[in-house]
Amino acid sequence: MGKTKKIGLGGGLSVRYGATLRKRYVDVVSEARRLHRCPQCNSLTVSRKSVGVWICRKCSFTFAGGAYTPVTKLGTTARRTARGIS
Repeated sequence: MGKTKKIGLGGGLSVRYGATLRKRYVDVVSEARRLHRCPQCNSLTVSRKSVGVWICRKCSFTFAGGAYTPVTKLGTTARRTARGIS
């Protein structure tokens, strides 16, 4: 038997871990790798530097965010609370 090709982000997982977990893995990794909007210069140039650290390639603005997304639901709620808006 020949080896099958590894296609896409979840291709390296082969048949392991189950289809649902492979799909979830692909969703999370593709979200982390895509470009996000910068909170300072508002351009689509923010990429992940390391876990929880995000950097804008245009204005070099570095900020902390979630592990896989620069803005989390908890962070949004905390920001609203700090401003006094509920």
